[in-house]
Amino acid sequence: MGTSVGRSERETFVDRRPYDGQRVQRVFEALMTVEIHITKLDPDLALPTYAYADDAGIDLLARVDVELAPGGGRAVVPTGIAIAVPPGHGGFVLPRSGLAAKQGVTVLNGPGLIDAGYRGEVMVPLVNTDPSTPASIRRGDRIAQLVVLPVPRIAWTLVDDLPSTQRETAAKTRGAAGHGSSGR
Repeated sequence: MGTSVGRSERETFVDRRPYDGQRVQRVFEALMTVEIHITKLDPDLALPTYAYADDAGIDLLARVDVELAPGGGRAVVPTGIAIAVPPGHGGFVLPRSGLAAKQGVTVLNGPGLIDAGYRGEVMVPLVNTDPSTPASIRRGDRIAQLVVLPVPRIAWTLVDDLPSTQRETAAKTRGAAGHGSSGR
């Protein structure tokens, strides 16, 4: 049998204030904001910014002009900034979809990872995947996006057998058949 809770006791658990979308947005922004210390290594280059207020990635800019040869030309492009990613977080450098779609340029090791202990200049390895057209990157161009996320630490547990999953079948387990084993 459950315990009965009187009306006055229930009311203490209910926030009766009218819904305030702006208040909710302010609380969300406070919880979802990570302070990142940044140093400008090039005083004339703008700081990275979000293209739109609700973007997940902040745009990184090229510090120098670069020509990428067709068919795999690559260069490590400096961004003119150094950052201090907080402990427990990682900075993930991701390709810009527009640059990839329009010029065939992408981040070579995407996503690139900036560890919390790294303090050097943020560098972005770019590659031109277009088979016939060179790609020109100019100083100040948006070349990649930076997303900072919490990263849990791994604590290994050595076991003889991995636990089963819902996707297991009698014939094979997911992963035992290799990449793409779940179908199209």
